[in-house]
Amino acid sequence: MLIPFFYNLRAAKLPVSVKEYLTLLEALKLGVVGPADDGSQAYSLDDFYYLSRITLVKDEKHFDKFDRAFAAYFKGVEMLADFTKEIPLDWLRQMLERELTPEQKAAIEKMGWDELMETLKKRLEEQNERHEGGSKWIGTGGTSPFGQGGYNPQGVRIGGSGKNKSAVKVWEQRGYKDYDDSQELGTRNIKVALRRLRKFAREGHELELDLPDTIRSTAANAGYLDIKMIPERHNNVKVLLLMDVGGTMDEHIARVEELFSATTTEFKHLEFYYFHNCVYDFMWKNNRRRFAEKFDTWDIIRKYNKDYKLIFVGDATMSPYEILQPGGSVEYNNEEAGAEWLQRLTHAFPRFAWINPEPQGVWQYRQSISVIQQLVSQRMYPLTLRGLEEAMRMLTK
Repeated sequence: MLIPFFYNLRAAKLPVSVKEYLTLLEALKLGVVGPADDGSQAYSLDDFYYLSRITLVKDEKHFDKFDRAFAAYFKGVEMLADFTKEIPLDWLRQMLERELTPEQKAAIEKMGWDELMETLKKRLEEQNERHEGGSKWIGTGGTSPFGQGGYNPQGVRIGGSGKNKSAVKVWEQRGYKDYDDSQELGTRNIKVALRRLRKFAREGHELELDLPDTIRSTAANAGYLDIKMIPERHNNVKVLLLMDVGGTMDEHIARVEELFSATTTEFKHLEFYYFHNCVYDFMWKNNRRRFAEKFDTWDIIRKYNKDYKLIFVGDATMSPYEILQPGGSVEYNNEEAGAEWLQRLTHAFPRFAWINPEPQGVWQYRQSISVIQQLVSQRMYPLTLRGLEEAMRMLTK
């Protein structure tokens, strides 16, 4: 059974060796993991998952690949989150997707922020059974502002994945994966575009032959060779990269990974952090530990000086409340609006730009993109070759 599992991991581009596979078999033979709770002789799947991950994966950056390969091989594996108030899962199992006409969608009214939060509180107190369809209760496939799988121009999504990209809040524990900086680039165009930002200076020990000075000194020395050395040239540009991750950014993972991989190659002085949708009072560097290892945004502003070029990478696609409203984050109650933090960052780092992977043709139809554009002084550029070149040219001014 485990030999196909081993080859499945290799097919998923995981660097799993035969030695690590034999270590897993030895651990199973010694009884490191026990049987399942159902009384059978089979191993507990949860225990086997953790044991196999410990023995087969040697670098945290491969955890996400391992999770997907494991779930694909052992079908039916699900990770469920615990919430402060439990909502039964069978209420949320999507039985249908309701398709509405443009006229029906236009007839559905949005609620204001305070009304939306107060109405959700009342629904949680009143509702005691699953509901499907309709326009009032928490359920699936309807036009209610609470639930999933239906349509409402602005509401609270309960679990699942969104299709309208307009949820004000998302009720679930959300896990994102880090962008992979080892991603193989299919083209060198991104690197070429980023090189417009390079600024070289000679630093360090004398490692390089200065041919013009050597010729000049030798000639002045009556033909006796006088070798002159100079420090090697290094790119001394400093870049602070802030990347949106998760949610609607999942559609752009491949292209953002290419950009991330290129930046780690091109810039020696690179610092990066993650945020979700909009920057608030903290960011993180590892998505698996993003609540345990948070970096205060004020500390980041104080840590890096004005020499750093600030580059945001994000689709700027969210509810406008997430930018303009205290408590507007889909994940927690932020005390200050995201717009406040964006203004602080752009003031602290005068040379800044926002790279947007969304097609430029849809920008005019997204209210949140228009708001972000105003906050970053229209310095938003598409994630295209031309867009990157324009952004790098602007950052060098």
